[in-house]
Amino acid sequence: MRDPVTVSTGITYDRKCIERWIFSSKNNTCPVTKQLLSDTDLTPNHTVRRLIQAWCILNASYGVEQIPTPKLPINKAQIFKLLNDSRDPQLQMKSLQKLRSVASESESNQRCMEAAGAIEFLASVIKNDSFMAREGSSDDGFEFKRASEEALSILSCLQISAAGLKNLVGKNGEFIESLIQVLQHGNYQSRACATLLLKSMLEVADPIQLISLRSKFFVEMVHLLRDQISHQASKAALKLLIVLCPLCRNRVKAVEAGAVSVLVELLLDTLEKRACEMMLVVLDQLCGCAEGRAELLNHDAGLAVVSKRILRVSKLASESGVRILSSISKFSATSSVLQEMLQVGVVSKMCLVLQMDCSIKVKEKAQEILRSHSRAWKNSSCIPVHLLSSYPY
Repeated sequence: MRDPVTVSTGITYDRKCIERWIFSSKNNTCPVTKQLLSDTDLTPNHTVRRLIQAWCILNASYGVEQIPTPKLPINKAQIFKLLNDSRDPQLQMKSLQKLRSVASESESNQRCMEAAGAIEFLASVIKNDSFMAREGSSDDGFEFKRASEEALSILSCLQISAAGLKNLVGKNGEFIESLIQVLQHGNYQSRACATLLLKSMLEVADPIQLISLRSKFFVEMVHLLRDQISHQASKAALKLLIVLCPLCRNRVKAVEAGAVSVLVELLLDTLEKRACEMMLVVLDQLCGCAEGRAELLNHDAGLAVVSKRILRVSKLASESGVRILSSISKFSATSSVLQEMLQVGVVSKMCLVLQMDCSIKVKEKAQEILRSHSRAWKNSSCIPVHLLSSYPY
């Protein structure tokens, strides 16, 4: 225990631990007494802190280091002063850097910043930069761009409340447009920060706002995946596509942006389990439209890489892969496609799925694929003899 604080039930905890319990894990009870917390105020327990420090001094000869006196959480008045200083061009960068330092110290500081209006102010810095870039009217563009990058960096690392995120989304999507411009013209770090922030925002947005996203948004998401600027940003982009692509219009926008081709290329090289799972989930969604299926079939490795990932990554990946092949089998099964499925091992993989410990739904899908085209495939030499007995006619 480094920073002892007492909650409303009278129990003392370490500040970081109880903040994580209350604010990150969204609990409203005391961990020890299980009583409801009447408020979330945390009172420093100076007596316990002095006892801890005295014990550290007493045991210094055993290598115990003295715990420094913890900093008090920042208050609204201090945040207001930093925000006011940030409006002065001469003090802006220094004040923004101080805000970032304050945000990194504790979750309570982040909540105080949000309550003081820091979220709206930081968003306004980015929007103003975006507007001035479009108008080409900035006399000191470099410094202003640095301020915008700093503001974006702060926003992306804050744990913003759902209400705060919805406020950022807004009704007209103005701030989303500013972030898209960052994706188009920003450096790698700014693009990564914008993607992380967009992921948090769009997870709480209304379906109407999701449908209204413009095509250039999907183009930038695909570019971000292609460029692989950071592992975290790539995962955020994949999660964004998973959130957006259940909507039919967004599927087509993503396909037109080149998502299918990029995902296939990434699947060829990606070994990480979670990344493969997300890529296959997105491909499954995109193959829900004719444009997506056509793009998958147009790629030389499309069917092969999907088939290869089945039974090699995880149950979730196998389910997504079989669903993709089922969509192709149902809606795009020309004679040339059926021949390709045979050549790249799709048929033998479906036979193998029937023998493995897969879910009932996956086995039913595999059986449906084989049964639908049994005339085209049943005499093929690629089907092992020991599997013929289970081959569905």
